[in-house]
Amino acid sequence: MDRHAWKPFLQRWSQEWRIAHPDEEPDGEPWLGCPPATEDEVRALEARLGCVLPPSLREFLLVTNGWRHAGNFVWSLRGTEEIGWLADLEPMWAEVYADEEEGDAEPAAARSLLISLEADAGVVYLDPGDVDERGEWAAYDVFSWTAMGPERHGSFSEKMYDFYAGFHALDRPRCETQREWDAKVEDARLASLRGEVERPLTVFAQAKRFGRDRASFLHFQMRTLLRQEDDDPFDRLLTSTDTRSWTLDEDLFAAQALPLLFAAHDRARRFGSGSTIQFLWERGPQRVKHLLGRYQARRKEPGFRLCFGNPEFDAAAHAALDAGDDAWPRLRDALACWRPLHEDHLAPIALLADPRAARLITQERGRELLATRRG
Repeated sequence: MDRHAWKPFLQRWSQEWRIAHPDEEPDGEPWLGCPPATEDEVRALEARLGCVLPPSLREFLLVTNGWRHAGNFVWSLRGTEEIGWLADLEPMWAEVYADEEEGDAEPAAARSLLISLEADAGVVYLDPGDVDERGEWAAYDVFSWTAMGPERHGSFSEKMYDFYAGFHALDRPRCETQREWDAKVEDARLASLRGEVERPLTVFAQAKRFGRDRASFLHFQMRTLLRQEDDDPFDRLLTSTDTRSWTLDEDLFAAQALPLLFAAHDRARRFGSGSTIQFLWERGPQRVKHLLGRYQARRKEPGFRLCFGNPEFDAAAHAALDAGDDAWPRLRDALACWRPLHEDHLAPIALLADPRAARLITQERGRELLATRRG
């Protein structure tokens, strides 16, 4: 990213930060940066370090010689006078993470450039030993309270974009960026129903980073059918009422997600582990506990049978699963009968609550279903 791209990006960030924090510095300019560094100041920094700075950091400093509120837990970034080697400025951090790196003649932490000035028990640094074809150095941030190791990003500009997305996810400013992502999510939803797979997955994943909760649910449905979902978003979507950017339809949740969650809960109980259902029983709002209790009571009724969706699809899907060796082609053909139960319904994920369908629908077959025009 050059300085001509940095300037509008940082201006938008500053304006949106002011929207989210109207009572902080109300009389100041909507700018989180500092005056730009001069070429001489940047050259003096490079001479002091004995190396050329990576392009995106160099161009950044020529737009703003420092930055405030870089991330949710990074309060400021260093300017040309403060940037230096991690081992010199924060030797404790360099030693701790050098000890954790194995098989590296010179551990990244020991050779890295510290760019954060104030952070919540953490540091942000760039690794001059991990350089791409553009000359960009990999960027890391690490915080002692996360109990996780350093998180890698391909460059300083990628790390800053990640900070920007994290600001949106936490502070949720009502602004043009939110509206742009919501429009992209709606376009990706329609594309998914037309049978596109990769582009909607990418859009939903990116929108999730910006706190767009609708994208989390849509992404969950696609990944569920692809058998790739390793966690679900419902503890956040159903409990964080003050910061949600979208409200999950309770009827859709009960019809399509609850069967999956109860099936996962049954498996977790066999292994003595926790589950989303357990979490919602313990910490969910009363209206959610009511949904859980109602569905749990239905499961105990004589003759209870999973419902996979709209009546035509439900009947065709059950007939397919009862068909033995012909189950898969018949289930695939049944998709022609499927209709979304709600505008946020992308795929018949309740199928996977049935052990027969769960065995039948592999990753490849799930992708085949998603690649079919639906509804």
